Amino acid sequence: MLRPRVPTMPQPTGRLAPPAVVVEPTAVIHHTPETLAPMTAPARPTVQLTPGGVIALVGGGTAVVLVVGAVLVSMLLTVAITGASVSICALVIRSLISTEHKRR
Repeated sequence: MLRPRVPTMPQPTGRLAPPAVVVEPTAVIHHTPETLAPMTAPARPTVQLTPGGVIALVGGGTAVVLVVGAVLVSMLLTVAITGASVSICALVIRSLISTEHKRR
């Protein structure tokens, strides 16, 4: 049912020469500066902020900073609490092992 199939190559293997590229000469057209149109920058719409928009932007930025800060602080506290609990467990296990050796 699940037997691998060996792919067959429809074309022969071996070295093949790359196709010959035919280079055709092209005509070079020189433009004089009088015939060229002046280049202008594309018009971009300007952003105008109203006082309400500025307040909303500042409030949104403050909210993002507070949320990201709270998440980072909670992650730091999680790592610190986990490290402290692992070290306490290691001390308890070490003391249990050392008292077992002393009793024998």
